[in-house]
Amino acid sequence: MASTVVSRVRYEGDPIKGSRFIATVVPAADEDACKRVLAEVASEMPDAGHHCWAWRIASPSIDRASDDGEPSGSAGRPILSQLTGRDLVDTAVIVSRYWGGTKLGVGGLVRAYGGAAGEALDHADLEPWVARIDGVVRHEHGDIDAVVRAMASVRATDVEVIYAAGVTRYVEVPVDAASGLTIAIADATAGRATVSFGADVESEPG
Repeated sequence: MASTVVSRVRYEGDPIKGSRFIATVVPAADEDACKRVLAEVASEMPDAGHHCWAWRIASPSIDRASDDGEPSGSAGRPILSQLTGRDLVDTAVIVSRYWGGTKLGVGGLVRAYGGAAGEALDHADLEPWVARIDGVVRHEHGDIDAVVRAMASVRATDVEVIYAAGVTRYVEVPVDAASGLTIAIADATAGRATVSFGADVESEPG
């Protein structure tokens, strides 16, 4: 069964011939989120010579990796191998390298990048990956607390919240809990709030 990481992890092991390898592991449900994480890491460590990365997305299925200027196959692929070997999805791993002045060779780079990614993932908390569906919850301002509690009861999470005359929440919920969200929201708000999924979401005005 596929798994995913629960929260962000950063790990740095001992330098290898003077080079530092700093691995950042982040949960990410789509490629846009992965790209944002990569940009954040690059801005946090602007002096690093390379930010090599790999990520796996569950839906749609995507496996992608980059050597970011290191010799071909020496960085991105071994990072990706750590993800595939553990069957991790919706997960991005970026390994940033500060060069120590000594070349490691392709074999040394493979071990260094793969090892840094593996060590970071060893320190990550994992949970089973669950298929999720997008939905929209519309409710009154006075029902905010009740809606938040109802969502938490079925493991629904906010993607975006828009406050206007009312509140519109774009949410994700496990597929097997979608009907439970509808019931929980209705009970919590005495039927004042609405929940919609799939084609109903797309047909509603933005």
